[in-house]
Amino acid sequence: MLKIGIPRALLYYQYYPMWQTFFEELGAEVVVSPPTTQLILSAGSSRVVADTCLPVKAFVGHVLSLVEKCDYIFIPAIRSVKSKVYNCSKFLGLPDMSQAVVPESPPILDIEIDINQSKRNLYQAVYKLGRRFTWNPLKVRRAAIAAWQAHLNYRQLMSSHKLTPPQAIDRISGTVVAEPKTRFRPTSATIALIGHPYLLYDELTNHRLIHRLEQTNSKVLTPEMLTKEELEQATARLVGQAYWTYEEEVIGAGEHYLESGIDGVIGLMAFGCGPDSLMMNMVGRQATRLRTTPFMCLTLEEHTAEAGIITRLEAFLDMIQQRKRRQVKICA
Repeated sequence: MLKIGIPRALLYYQYYPMWQTFFEELGAEVVVSPPTTQLILSAGSSRVVADTCLPVKAFVGHVLSLVEKCDYIFIPAIRSVKSKVYNCSKFLGLPDMSQAVVPESPPILDIEIDINQSKRNLYQAVYKLGRRFTWNPLKVRRAAIAAWQAHLNYRQLMSSHKLTPPQAIDRISGTVVAEPKTRFRPTSATIALIGHPYLLYDELTNHRLIHRLEQTNSKVLTPEMLTKEELEQATARLVGQAYWTYEEEVIGAGEHYLESGIDGVIGLMAFGCGPDSLMMNMVGRQATRLRTTPFMCLTLEEHTAEAGIITRLEAFLDMIQQRKRRQVKICA
């Protein structure tokens, strides 16, 4: 049985159930790299130039961690998943870059996804990928249909049950995860996190931000807990037509949560990312215009200090508590 390696980085949190279903339907075994560690990040950083963004450095480290553990590594090149909406350049050249900086890597399975091209091109790309496992086009088609349904179920599970991607993946796989002890205590604040999943759910990159919020009895909301329609409508209200792929994770979620009346919104972005800085700036300006919900942006990079994150988080939560106390006095 062929073993297909999938790096636990970048688009893993959006599409892992779909990728897993596709390969397993074709008779392959899926091997996922372990959660990010400092060793993985350092190994990835050593293979690329210093100006490379933090998420890509982590991705290269995950590719290195899969060497000698699988027969192939799956690295798609996703150009666009919606008409006239385009992806960041780092995703377009990911297969070629990975092969160049990790020459000892197993053969890379790549597929180019571009909705702006014809459906025929997409079908041919999927069949070309599936042909590595079977020459039967019907079997590839069944695997693709099952994979897409798994993706829809995954999205539905997160939005309907208010789960994060790691929680949803654990539930799909049957893993039993203990509920945090703070779950049954009174909620001190409701905080929304906006940003891309590879920043929100990589605990090394964000210094366990969600865990720290839960330890303060805060209820944490994320973009995946909203439906596709809610994200698209919020994006349209703020910017009209989206331009960047996955723009809803920042602008859509930010606009929705700013308008929802929750206690605060925290945005996460990677240092040096042009699209992220532009989108997060637009959310910050909207927060300033509305003046109803506190907003804080955290910029993450390789040398971000844990103490700095904790200090800013504590100050933000203290401000929210003071604000709530003032509102109680006014109402009284």
